[in-house]
Amino acid sequence: MQIPDLNLLIALNVLLEEGSVVGAARRMNLSAPAMSRTLTRIREALNDPILVRSGRGLVPTPRALELREQVRGVVELAHGVFTQSQDSDLRQLERTFSIRANDVFFGVYGGALREKMAQEMPKAALRVVPEGFTDDEALSEGRIDLAICATNTFGADIKVQKLFTCPFVGLAREGHPIFDRAITAQHFVEYDHISVSRRGRARGPIDTVLAEQGLVRHVSFTTPTFYSAIFALAGANLILPLMPQILLKTLEPLGLKLRAFELPIALQPVEISQAWHPRLDNDHAHRWLRRTLKTFCDNAVS
Repeated sequence: MQIPDLNLLIALNVLLEEGSVVGAARRMNLSAPAMSRTLTRIREALNDPILVRSGRGLVPTPRALELREQVRGVVELAHGVFTQSQDSDLRQLERTFSIRANDVFFGVYGGALREKMAQEMPKAALRVVPEGFTDDEALSEGRIDLAICATNTFGADIKVQKLFTCPFVGLAREGHPIFDRAITAQHFVEYDHISVSRRGRARGPIDTVLAEQGLVRHVSFTTPTFYSAIFALAGANLILPLMPQILLKTLEPLGLKLRAFELPIALQPVEISQAWHPRLDNDHAHRWLRRTLKTFCDNAVS
């Protein structure tokens, strides 16, 4: 049986990532003609053009898209075999971790994570990726290393580990008239609210609960992040009705005179989890990252 040239797999992986012969040649320290010849060999081996011209660039064929994840997995597995001893020395590891999470998580744990990395993995870097609208395949396609969120709609192949349960409180500035009397649901909806939504939605589960009591609130400000909502509270008679309780510990250093209060309606807390692709299960550095984050969360709860 003829043994296939595994170097073609590496070249194919780079070509699919770059979408360019010139870009792939640069990454592999080859000339553009040599990379073109390699692409020709790949096309012959797979009996498919793999990359075809579209306008001024190249786009993958359906066959290439079908193979992309499999090829990446094989190359990463091979890389792990030959670099395992090097990666075990975390202090020498040069690597960027891409983590998708919102400002709540990194507001609470970001500083501790950066400090821990500086101590144990000083040559590594951290890249925070904002939550996207249609980013469901980011883990599978290797565009992010870890997702931290409340969603439970990951594919069956994605690994998920619960980090903590996040209840909510209300938040307003000190001296807000809502504190002049007992905070009832009726009193709660008398003031303008802030909605935090990366999709720009002003309504959510809280409105369903209020509607059951015949109440409607007025959302006068919608923002994608909690910290922008927090700063908006400082000088206005606004209410942030869904403030993650875990975020309260970060307010004092900001010097903002804000006050939390118990919500007058019953809302279910959300479960925050970390999720990753199985190909990273045995990656030494990725295990360190997951273990570190889990320990931070466990210690915060205990």
